[in-house]
Amino acid sequence: MGINNDNFIMLPTVDFCFKELMKNPKVRKGFVGAILGKDPKIIRKTILVPTDLQKESEDDKLGILDVLVELDDGAKMNMEMQVPYFEFWTNRVLFYMGKVYVGQIKKGDDYDRLRKCIHVSILDFVHFPQDQRCYRKIVFCDAETGAQYTDLLELHILELRKLPAQDQNEDGIIRWMRFLGGKKREEFEDMAKKDEYIEAAYDELKKLSLDEQKRLEYELREKAIRDHNSLMKSAQRLGQKRGEEIGEKRGEKRGERLALKRLVGKKMEKGMSQDEIAELLELEPDVVKELADEWVREQ
Repeated sequence: MGINNDNFIMLPTVDFCFKELMKNPKVRKGFVGAILGKDPKIIRKTILVPTDLQKESEDDKLGILDVLVELDDGAKMNMEMQVPYFEFWTNRVLFYMGKVYVGQIKKGDDYDRLRKCIHVSILDFVHFPQDQRCYRKIVFCDAETGAQYTDLLELHILELRKLPAQDQNEDGIIRWMRFLGGKKREEFEDMAKKDEYIEAAYDELKKLSLDEQKRLEYELREKAIRDHNSLMKSAQRLGQKRGEEIGEKRGEKRGERLALKRLVGKKMEKGMSQDEIAELLELEPDVVKELADEWVREQ
């Protein structure tokens, strides 16, 4: 990716870019409004809460960058952009959502201080392969009646890979998903004409793409993600190859055992004793007995 490429545009699917976009109050308000199903104009304020890059260890440079927003009623909304497939994404979401929820109260505080927590997963991989729904809202419900138990915890899952063909009348969350999954400047320009909040996001995207320092950070982040994906694919290929080799060896051993068992059976049919067979084939008597017993059971 050359620094002098004037047509360069950052992609929101790189979590660094998404986080930078959400620093813009108007962009943030537009996206939050789409998630809540509300007109952004009635959302009085959204405050960006600082979050740390979460790492498994000091050497891990691919901690997931998240965005934590506090709404005007005190509710918390945690947003995460995730491109590579993450096997235990559900577990991770519930873990960090739980941390945000319980982190609202300190020792001695009453439970009435707890406010709503919303987690938004923006995924560039298929999380629910059983259907083609690209967006779903998940709440806690009674398993028998379906009645909502509480609105204090809420999950929103956005699967960018499942976006349907573009529709003239789409708006709200689908329009934002279309923007976040965009790959070309022309796509962003077209979407910016239809929504003032997405227009603000596109303007911010252009500014970020022209900022040399931000671009360097973006490219380093993109490289880290690309290297991680490459390592994961290499590990997968290596594991598959190793598995095939182990399978082949096991197959060879099973084949050898089957041939030996048949040979023992034929010698027994000719009247040879197990001791005589063991001596002839240079096998331990216990091995010959085991093969002979298997052969007899299969007859």
